[in-house]
Amino acid sequence: MSIPESQLDTWSAQGAVAGSRDTYDVVRRALEAGGYNNSTPRIFLQGSYGNDTNVWSESDVDVVITTEEFFYYDTSELTPQDLAIFQSVFSGGPSSYTYSNFKGDVTKALTECFGQSAVMPGKRAIAIAADGERRRADVIVAALYRRYHSFPSLDGATKTEGICFYTSDWTQIVNYPQQHSANCTTKHQGTYGWFKPSVRILKNMRRRLVENGSIDKVTAPSYFLEGLLYNLPGTYFGSSYQSTIGNALDWLNGLTPNETSKLVCANEMFYLVRDYNVTWAPANYAKFLTAATELWQN
Repeated sequence: MSIPESQLDTWSAQGAVAGSRDTYDVVRRALEAGGYNNSTPRIFLQGSYGNDTNVWSESDVDVVITTEEFFYYDTSELTPQDLAIFQSVFSGGPSSYTYSNFKGDVTKALTECFGQSAVMPGKRAIAIAADGERRRADVIVAALYRRYHSFPSLDGATKTEGICFYTSDWTQIVNYPQQHSANCTTKHQGTYGWFKPSVRILKNMRRRLVENGSIDKVTAPSYFLEGLLYNLPGTYFGSSYQSTIGNALDWLNGLTPNETSKLVCANEMFYLVRDYNVTWAPANYAKFLTAATELWQN
């Protein structure tokens, strides 16, 4: 017996957006007031609120700030000839304005606006405590990241641009939030509006599984749930939420281990289920899928 359509319809609803919008505006203005080596940073929303997949139980607002003062790169796809050209073009040495400088300036701007006690540097992001109508926010301090595909010349180079940031133990995290957001929107449009509500249903199923102790909070991050349904063939969406979620679980449970390993993140730049710091650990994926299937069936 599956979960009733009426419950799925409730779970498909988007959470409140006004509070997150107002929180983002306050944080953005605080960041814009900072000084970043006389450069203008780029600031944008990411995560559930940025992708319109937020549910009522979510309150955190994820904000990214990047600078063009420096960038990181991946040249592993370049031929030896193209790599030599790349190295000759960028032979001037690293920027005097570093990632540590940038993160320090961001922390200073936030502290001056919200106060020392409200700004809490964490492993991945700088947290800003909720206060009144303002929601809790996480600010990710990032730099541009370029994955080069060819480099016959500076003007003729082909590349994919993303972001990267460093955790408190200096582990580099690379992501492509703009591609993720754009691809999720394309998927939503291609499924006639079924994709994002279905993601919200999965997120509410996750909440129920956490509440009953089937999984931990960290087992199935929202980012990976969006990626999971991104891989579901478009023909499996529609008709009803029961049909869509039932099709999704049947399809995922029917994949071979090799097929599962070829699922991609919604940004299409990384595989989804792999042992890597920006992918879903196979053990956690399997635990979520098993628990979600049991919840659906029982």
